Amino acid sequence: MTPRNTERFTIGGPAGALELVLNIPETPPQGLALVAHPHPLQGGTLDNKVAQTLAKTFFAMGYVATRFNFRGVGKSEGSFDEGVGETEDALAALTHARSRFGADLPVALAGFSFGSFVQTRVAASVKAERLVMIGPAVTRMAGTTVPPDTIVVHGEEDEVVPLAAVFEWARPQQLPIVVFPGCGHFFHGRLPQLQRAVSTLWRGYAVTTDA
Repeated sequence: MTPRNTERFTIGGPAGALELVLNIPETPPQGLALVAHPHPLQGGTLDNKVAQTLAKTFFAMGYVATRFNFRGVGKSEGSFDEGVGETEDALAALTHARSRFGADLPVALAGFSFGSFVQTRVAASVKAERLVMIGPAVTRMAGTTVPPDTIVVHGEEDEVVPLAAVFEWARPQQLPIVVFPGCGHFFHGRLPQLQRAVSTLWRGYAVTTDA
């Protein structure tokens, strides 16, 4: 991603101004990737390194990567709303991308930490190609299930969301979890590996059924 294919601006959102960053491929887009950042009251912004890595991953695969600041962050107006208003923010960002690049393009939903929680809410009203959850905030997801092809990546030594809690959430769904050994919540020093893992899993997944 370079300044030439990056745009940063605000649109009218549900709580006032909504700040967006688009990374636009030079070839016709393969889809739209909506990326949600971590908790806004804990320093999360669209410039978070994991959110940037997710945008970079999808941009490299030919998607228009759309990041946005939740209400109350950066130039986005409003105040924290426990995920309810933040879901509205995400939907507004996606609506803008669809209006500009085409409503028929497939949509990928990706989120980090709190952003993953928001994307499970977005997925309830948007037909998504697939969901990517990095360090998901599963303590907010009691009873929430996700599609079986969802990509979930977590650090073994996550200090914010214990790995055991992720297993407890995933076990009833028989949902596979990709675990990075020796890795904390923010994937310090592991971002290139995270990009490779998400890209490989995205391209390599094939739905199988029991005989």
